[in-house]
Amino acid sequence: MYTVGVIIFPGSNCDSETVDFLNTYTGLRVNRIWHKDTNIKMHDMYVFPGGFSYGDYMRAGKLATFSPAITEIERHIRLYEKKALGICNGFQILCELDLLPGTLRKNENLQFICKPVTIYNEEEDFTVPIAHGMGNYYHPHPELVNVAYRYSDNPNGSTNDIAGVYNHRGNVLGLMPHPERAFKHYHVSQHGYKILENFATK
Repeated sequence: MYTVGVIIFPGSNCDSETVDFLNTYTGLRVNRIWHKDTNIKMHDMYVFPGGFSYGDYMRAGKLATFSPAITEIERHIRLYEKKALGICNGFQILCELDLLPGTLRKNENLQFICKPVTIYNEEEDFTVPIAHGMGNYYHPHPELVNVAYRYSDNPNGSTNDIAGVYNHRGNVLGLMPHPERAFKHYHVSQHGYKILENFATK
């Protein structure tokens, strides 16, 4: 069975939603990993959920990179090419770890934005919610970025409308929209499953 570890930090507030989302997808065994855990069993994929890890002190995602669990998880990702998915604050953490290129800055309008948006890849469009104050993706050379998703109507000023990126190996994905808020019948869509599937089977 495909195993997934969800890393929980002080200030994570989307971890329960994320676990619920993953548990409803067929064929996954989901485990919670506390940020102080060590001797972590290797998983097929690690998920860094949204929220405000460590209260976003210093800058969003930075303090999470010093958590004890990160050393072993990062080794699994880099050395064994296990998958990593970072959602919102998780995307910020992956950038701070240099597992993904670029950085996330304050939204262009300097306001917190919470609304459904449309993103797309080469094949199709997806409707998913965003909820962030620092979702403005920046890279000085966007032509070098392995883009996963772009916004149809850029809500935050991200470089080249970028909503999500892969690393060059394709085993790490970060995105600002929340697929774990797009899978239940009362959500804006059920497109979260497709986004997960696109990555898990990549």
